[in-house]
Amino acid sequence: MMLNIIMNRADIRQVWLVVIIVLCGTTLQIAKANVYAEKGLQIAKERKKRDMGWGDSISEVIMTLRNAEGKESIRKMRMKNLEVIDDGDKGLTVFDQPRDVKGTAFLNYSHPTEPDDQWLYLPALKRVKRIASRNKSGPFMGSEFAYEDLTSFEIEKYRYAYLKEEVLNDVNCFVVEQYPLDDFSGYKRLVVWVDQQHYRPFKVEYFDKKNSLLKSLLFKDYKRYLNKYWRAATMEMMNHQTGKVTELKTLRLEFNTGLNKQDFDKSSLKRVR
Repeated sequence: MMLNIIMNRADIRQVWLVVIIVLCGTTLQIAKANVYAEKGLQIAKERKKRDMGWGDSISEVIMTLRNAEGKESIRKMRMKNLEVIDDGDKGLTVFDQPRDVKGTAFLNYSHPTEPDDQWLYLPALKRVKRIASRNKSGPFMGSEFAYEDLTSFEIEKYRYAYLKEEVLNDVNCFVVEQYPLDDFSGYKRLVVWVDQQHYRPFKVEYFDKKNSLLKSLLFKDYKRYLNKYWRAATMEMMNHQTGKVTELKTLRLEFNTGLNKQDFDKSSLKRVR
């Protein structure tokens, strides 16, 4: 009987030892996750910080839609953007070519914590359609870009986790995971390659709600404007599940053009030319 009691006490000590080891391991894992989350957040903050103060811009862009067989259709559009202090940026896109989409206009108000406001003016119907938050994962004008891909980068939209450092196309990059906080996002997570020198995004991988790789966005041909702000002249979005590709190529880009909030008024969408 006495022997049994001693053995039980020994067993109890072993159990407690295992519990302590597990708790220590869990605590270390939590601490490690917190460190990586904080490092991912700091990289996102630095990325945002380095792109503040650009004011406004106007650009001319060629959108090329390419199906899995390589057949292409080309659209020409103008884009206006306005930086908004203490809120997300505003953007207006107007299609000029081809004729079947000419006059179509897309207006976007990004917000850091609230759902973005988005409207699409369809000239054939002569009406402005509001893009509901639950539909923002849908394709924009038949492209591989979703409506939610067209908003400005806002730190508060995501939870972050630093993954690793990696060389991408001879450029040293941080690799960071971003988890959308909006329940209506079409993505479970994004993996972003950010270059370590200028904090520019070089590549984004989008994973669907089932955590399968859906799309990849490549940023190419970076140019610097106003001696500070970097913009990729070419962005290529590939859908890995359909084989379709959409390329955005910027032909002309100007900053400090004098745009203001009135240029992004929803009521003026029907009059946009």
